[in-house]
Amino acid sequence: MTDTGGRVGPLPLTHRRVLNIAVPIVISNATVPILGAVDTGVVGQIGLAAPIGAVGIGAVILSALYWIFGFLRMGTTGLVSQAAGAGADYEVTALLTRALMIGFAAGAVIIALQSLLFTLAFTVSPASAEVESLARDYMQIRVWSAPATIGLYGVTGWLIAQERTRAVLAIQVLMNGANIGLDLLFVLGFDWGVTGVAWATFIAEWSGLALGLWLCRDAFATPAWRAWGRVFDRLRLINMAAVNGDILIRSVLLQSIMISFLFFAAGFGDVPLAANQVLVQFLSITAFALDGFAFAAETLVGNAFGRRDRSRLRRAAIITSQWGALVCLALAAVFWFAGPALIDVMTTAPLVRAEARIYLIYMALAPIVGLACWMLDGIFIGATRTKDMRNMMILSTAGYFALAIPLSAGFGNHGLWIAMLASFVLRGVTLGWRYPALEAAADRPA
Repeated sequence: MTDTGGRVGPLPLTHRRVLNIAVPIVISNATVPILGAVDTGVVGQIGLAAPIGAVGIGAVILSALYWIFGFLRMGTTGLVSQAAGAGADYEVTALLTRALMIGFAAGAVIIALQSLLFTLAFTVSPASAEVESLARDYMQIRVWSAPATIGLYGVTGWLIAQERTRAVLAIQVLMNGANIGLDLLFVLGFDWGVTGVAWATFIAEWSGLALGLWLCRDAFATPAWRAWGRVFDRLRLINMAAVNGDILIRSVLLQSIMISFLFFAAGFGDVPLAANQVLVQFLSITAFALDGFAFAAETLVGNAFGRRDRSRLRRAAIITSQWGALVCLALAAVFWFAGPALIDVMTTAPLVRAEARIYLIYMALAPIVGLACWMLDGIFIGATRTKDMRNMMILSTAGYFALAIPLSAGFGNHGLWIAMLASFVLRGVTLGWRYPALEAAADRPA
């Protein structure tokens, strides 16, 4: 294998190809809420409130810690898809090794610092003594699968970049299936309580990594994965760090918008806060549904960028965005016409139901006004134009806060929702402004 021998004539960019990438991701995402419901439902059979709260807060704390390294999935997809497009087979494999090393190192750091991290988490978000004690029991077991969880981000990104999203679906099905089965066995069968849920997740996460590594066995069958001179190549490491660092900053800023949105809403009272929390789930549904097509954009745009094929890059951006637009229009219609029924499923509180209905129009508009920013995120990740993503996110975040503070003061929750939708528009407009430079960069030699 050589760095040029892998380059062959490109496969056609067709709608079927986009769907082959996207559909398994959409199905995979659909399984995520099921696991959370089962975790809660199983521990709920204990008949006490504290275990439910402990599993909930423990899972949130660990997810927040792992989320910091979510850049590894996106950065790996962009870099690998470009290397594959350029025919750099050795680099494709070396990127898998680098991603795994980062994931394992990050997991080891979290394990080493677990006591400090958990103490800080409970300082920020205090709980009752009983809940905190049970949550610590839960986290002290689950944290030992941190290397597997974060390492799997890299494996997933690597597989997506090569259009092997059915493999990603297989990993998700195995993990969730094992987790659910072991939940039932350990909690209901062995009566292990909260620790049973933790052990179930621990085993499931390491099993997911094991399957992921097995699905990457073709890479480990070549000497490229342990070609340490290439793996530790200084320039490539610097580039990977820059890409991942930009994505991290962008993600932190995006999270600051979502967190501040709920903080602002809390100032309006318990009912508006609860209504907003219900409606934010509609945004999660949109993100899960659109992820598949954004991932397809990452892969196909990255491949075209690696080939330095500007026209192919543009077609990849257009065809994936067409499917994204269809999904967003369908979701907007569903939210508008079925929104009241969906709200009633999510909450039984009459006041919250009535309040959420007042702001339903914003949920119907959200998929439409958010289409550009969500799809452009995928396009820019594929082209690894992460500096532009970071900078445009800084501008969009500043714009959001500049609007949210006066609008929420003047128009209450309506003003807050307008600011949130405006942040989507700002991200789309600013990334769209930088898109011509992205295309122009595809014309330049690597």
